Amino acid sequence: MAYVTQEARQHLLETVAEAIDELQIAVAALGAAYEQLDDDSADRMEDALFRPTQTALGRAKRTYSGFAERHGLTVTPQPEQTTGVMPSAGARGYLERAAETAAEAELILSELQDSMMPVEVGDAELRAGLADVRGAIGPLEHAAREFMRTLGR
Repeated sequence: MAYVTQEARQHLLETVAEAIDELQIAVAALGAAYEQLDDDSADRMEDALFRPTQTALGRAKRTYSGFAERHGLTVTPQPEQTTGVMPSAGARGYLERAAETAAEAELILSELQDSMMPVEVGDAELRAGLADVRGAIGPLEHAAREFMRTLGR
């Protein structure tokens, strides 16, 4: 029984790592967009998108490492992700990429939570961390679309 639980926990950890990868791409895309925006737009984007995404990424990483440490799991090193951020159609392209990857991270985590695995083999800190991350990234896709709608006005 313990072996099955350990495998399930490792799988859970790997799934969280997938969401982290997506969030890292979103942060990199937002950084690239920032460089292409005028100062006022860049400041608005930083407040509306970059900070919440970076906060969600930090919380996801803490949740990942804390869960691994508490249960003696193998942690895969997670280099800062810049792959997946392709040259685009300017700032809008980067913003769209960030919105897509944030939405993908949210989908990965929602499917994980729906699977009940965090309840069955996780712990309260993991469940709270996942809920916090989802709470932070849930509104990002809409916020990115709203920001793009007003870009240049």
